[in-house]
Amino acid sequence: MRRINLFKQHLEEKRAVKIIAGIDNFDIESVKKVVSAANQAGASAIDICADAEIFKAARQLTELPLFVSSVVPEELAQAVQMGADGIELGNFDALYKSGVRMGADEVLELARKTMSLINKAETFVCVTVPGHISVAEQIDLARNLEEIGVDLIQTEGSATTNAQSEGARGLMETAQVSIANTIELSRNVDIPVMTASGITPTTAALAFAAGASAIGVGSCVNKLDSSIAMMAVARSLVEIAERNIQREMVTA
Repeated sequence: MRRINLFKQHLEEKRAVKIIAGIDNFDIESVKKVVSAANQAGASAIDICADAEIFKAARQLTELPLFVSSVVPEELAQAVQMGADGIELGNFDALYKSGVRMGADEVLELARKTMSLINKAETFVCVTVPGHISVAEQIDLARNLEEIGVDLIQTEGSATTNAQSEGARGLMETAQVSIANTIELSRNVDIPVMTASGITPTTAALAFAAGASAIGVGSCVNKLDSSIAMMAVARSLVEIAERNIQREMVTA
């Protein structure tokens, strides 16, 4: 059984949890902690940077599906050759930190180039839709990505979204743009949508209620110092996702 089938099953059940080590996290010990925590928590998949040594180390620690993220099509194609179970064009956080913002046309062109470099029949492909472009542009981009054969859309918040409040209210403020984008995109494409940016145990249930089939979670896990804390947070996210199955059954 292909490892990616676990992730696909969880997508269909609208309870997938992808733990993100970080597209620009090249600290192998940090990544290993995230991978171990996600593995122990029973996550659906793990997302790592495009680095051969980190991929090798991650694969030795888990049989969960491994995604490799990059904004460089050639790196994504190399990840497929390494044995990645899925690839993601995104996350764009590293670009935003450098003051670079990618438009819809640029993302679509990179997606097309990536698709031309891989055997699509054997590769699961996810693409992040930038959260800073207009909703209309996001919908058009998502539809175009669906048309060229992308399997999954990942939303994000605005690159300028910053919480102004403390506590739960602050967490809601951080996640609200990505959750709103999830509502819009899930209504306009048939492929599943994964909500990322600002997703925590406080906001995860809202993402699923907004129409997400999956959540992508990074900083609330990978920024923790303790492996035990990482595992505990990851497990709480998995439990929230599992409860969403029950909600789907009740509303079906």
